[in-house]
Amino acid sequence: MSEAAVEAFDALYAHCSTALFHQTFLLTGRRGRSRESVARAFALAWERWPEVAVDRDPVGWVRAAAYEYALSPWHRLRLAHRAVDPPPEEPGERALLDALLALPPSYRRTLVLHDAVGLALPETAAETEASTPATASRLMNARAAVVERLPELAEPSSTAERSALLRERIGVLARGHPEASAALPTPDAVRTGSERRARWWTGVVFSFAALLIGLALFALVTMPGRYEPAESPAHRVEEAPPRFGPQPPPPQDLKLRTRLYGELVQGPARPTLRAD
Repeated sequence: MSEAAVEAFDALYAHCSTALFHQTFLLTGRRGRSRESVARAFALAWERWPEVAVDRDPVGWVRAAAYEYALSPWHRLRLAHRAVDPPPEEPGERALLDALLALPPSYRRTLVLHDAVGLALPETAAETEASTPATASRLMNARAAVVERLPELAEPSSTAERSALLRERIGVLARGHPEASAALPTPDAVRTGSERRARWWTGVVFSFAALLIGLALFALVTMPGRYEPAESPAHRVEEAPPRFGPQPPPPQDLKLRTRLYGELVQGPARPTLRAD
């Protein structure tokens, strides 16, 4: 990559890596997975940088990749990601985080994008790949579930005030523990790791292709030129099987057939008419 590409990538990383870390923490409740999600998203962005650089919203591109990795169901199979991080010390933040993690992943993502990131409803729908009515329904259901677990959020009379209060509480929770984001890798480390991973996968693909070619050549060399049926092993016949089919005629039948054939050839002459 050129020096300009490196500078643009580093600027993008410095601009949104910390915010992405806090947002993915709201989605997962695990700081380790949040750091890994941010690193993987930016590594993928560097791998596809010609595509990301011309995207109309590079921040949204990286954010979508980080959210997809953070909410991947495959993390359930990893022992390292089953342990839950210590909850926030403040009771209100702990209750809000528990309410967020109790939501379905699609509801949680919609609520974070709209109320924590501040995207409009159409932009939230586009990023979650859902229709605007479906996104609005998810958002209302998510807010209702959170308010049910946190009754103090239902105190404002108007819906706008409740939404503003919820947005403020989520923002405070997302920005909490700023020291946790200090463990994020440097952009140089992300770029180096992405290039190393790309070289490793390239080597794996070439090795697999070489293995397939070697197996094909080995099969061509060792394959016989013509088919030779295998000879069945000889075995001793203990008893002859009974004969089937038509048997030779007995002597009397042969004698009768000979006589009949002779009579047909040498039989009496046919009577003929004479004119006297």
